Amino acid sequence: MFVIVTYDVSTETPKGRARLRRVAKKCQEYGQRVQNSVFECNVDYAQYKLLKADLCMIADPKEDSLRFYNLGNRFETKIESYGKDTVIHQTDILIV
Repeated sequence: MFVIVTYDVSTETPKGRARLRRVAKKCQEYGQRVQNSVFECNVDYAQYKLLKADLCMIADPKEDSLRFYNLGNRFETKIESYGKDTVIHQTDILIV
């Protein structure tokens, strides 16, 4: 399944800045950053549940916001991009 994760973490305090780093680091474990607070994650159902649970444990519901957009398995036709797009899609072949 293809999931878009977005977040808005309050950075007004040192604890908030630490949460922001932890949220970003956790998202990087599962996907690819496409904008400052937006990650694309190609995960199976179990990974999705773990990612969501981990992020909800990190975030402070009184100060932060997390959003999860599940685009499913046939996501290719649901994503449009305009402008600078340097993202390598996780389903593309990458030769190193």
